[in-house]
Amino acid sequence: MQDQNNSQHNHHPDNLGRRRGPRRSDEQTPDQALEGRHGHPEHRHARNFWSEWRDERHHRGEDVPLGQALSPKEMEAWREFFHQPFGTWPESHWIFGGRRFSPWHQGMDTFNPFVATLLSKGGGLLPLYVLHLISQQPRYGNEIMDLLAERTNGQWVSNPGAIYPLLTLLEKEGFIEGQWEDTDKPTVQIYTITPAGQAEAERIEMIVMPKLNETVDVLQAFISDLQSQTEKNERPDDPAADETTDQADESL
Repeated sequence: MQDQNNSQHNHHPDNLGRRRGPRRSDEQTPDQALEGRHGHPEHRHARNFWSEWRDERHHRGEDVPLGQALSPKEMEAWREFFHQPFGTWPESHWIFGGRRFSPWHQGMDTFNPFVATLLSKGGGLLPLYVLHLISQQPRYGNEIMDLLAERTNGQWVSNPGAIYPLLTLLEKEGFIEGQWEDTDKPTVQIYTITPAGQAEAERIEMIVMPKLNETVDVLQAFISDLQSQTEKNERPDDPAADETTDQADESL
């Protein structure tokens, strides 16, 4: 998971956006709200929830950088926005209520749990990618964290508690070497890959890269399936095409 976000924004869910009492007679159900805001429910696959949320923030006059913590007022707006189509709060949703999606409970709209799964502890990709970055040139720990945020377009943000223990492990294994930038003032270390680390990176890449390519293929197949269903739902009825078909049937 995104370690930085797990320790921040501890807003109690009961204090934010909770609906009190029964639903008013003039209040829309979640499905009615969905249809009223976004068209027929059949088209929900075509929606981009996050774009709609950002448009909503812009409409409300909020100029909050993506990924920045929300104020209590903004948090309430976020929770209500989530509640409209789902009829439940983000931390109570049967899928999105899980720990893997916890940054979404606080409206962290740049966080991508699918990217985070690859890079978080146990995901397997982070050690290889850190070795790769250091093999390009000597790096500082903070520089590595900045590069990870940049390469993921801010969809996964590490913190020192995730990166520096990994650097310590890599150094212990003899794959990198850390040297103080200023020997008289040992505050910042710069890390360089060793020949053993370069060889290990190549061995790991030999195992991981084919599986990453397979993952891309699987994801592309899923996306194609979902997109084809979206196109089918959005395809308007064509009376002319039906008439042509009827005429062809009559000629048989």
